[in-house]
Amino acid sequence: MAYWLMKSEPGSYSWDDLVRDGDTEWDGVRNPAARLHLRAMAVDDRALFYHSGEERAFVGIMRIARAGRPDGPDGEWVSVAVEPVRAFAVPVPLRAIKAEPRLAGLEMLRQSRLSVSPIREEEFQTIANMGAEA
Repeated sequence: MAYWLMKSEPGSYSWDDLVRDGDTEWDGVRNPAARLHLRAMAVDDRALFYHSGEERAFVGIMRIARAGRPDGPDGEWVSVAVEPVRAFAVPVPLRAIKAEPRLAGLEMLRQSRLSVSPIREEEFQTIANMGAEA
């Protein structure tokens, strides 16, 4: 199993939207690096859902429900299907991520604009544990 970080502006598509819908097509990503990551995803991989924009916090865990397929009229881009696994008891804000030494190597801290990126299992577990603490 691989682990991922996926960002969305809550005004465009939020965790609550995903829970309401039960699943969604994670499409519309138009970045070459993110495209490579979407292609690498496999069914049952896990992804952290991050609210970008003003909120800047991890809010839950998703499961990759379908591997990548072409997205867009020319098929150049990639989308995957995701579904919610569980919401965090408390959001994990970016400031807490930056303050946690075990997360110093997190890709999103180096490439903040990348909307989809891999995350190491240890980083995933650290953030998941932080989100479970009420």
